[in-house]
Amino acid sequence: MLARRSLKRPDEIAYYLAYAPVGTTVENLVGVAGSRWAIEECFQAAKGQCGLDEYEVRRYPGWYRHITLAMLAHAFLAAMATAAIERGAAETTQPTWPRSPWLRSGACWQLSAPGRRTAVSAH
Repeated sequence: MLARRSLKRPDEIAYYLAYAPVGTTVENLVGVAGSRWAIEECFQAAKGQCGLDEYEVRRYPGWYRHITLAMLAHAFLAAMATAAIERGAAETTQPTWPRSPWLRSGACWQLSAPGRRTAVSAH
């Protein structure tokens, strides 16, 4: 069993039941328990960037394909961001090109032209 005390609230203690082979060090158990937060952040980023949580399927194979494709897309984006940082090409300023004319409204995408009051809907 692992116990973790909060730094902000010392009276709060979180407990973890750990199942590991005999001889596993406490450092390894703490590392695995601590990696939970990084994994949760990864899933939150995949939901926001790749639509991990936007599936409408009725069977397991469709769900599995969607999740696999979304996680593959997220891994690709993470690898490309890491490669850009290693090259020193990390963006520090806003891009110079204009924003996309496509706006999302509910379940529809709308093409809006600046200065015009009409919009073309695309589903």
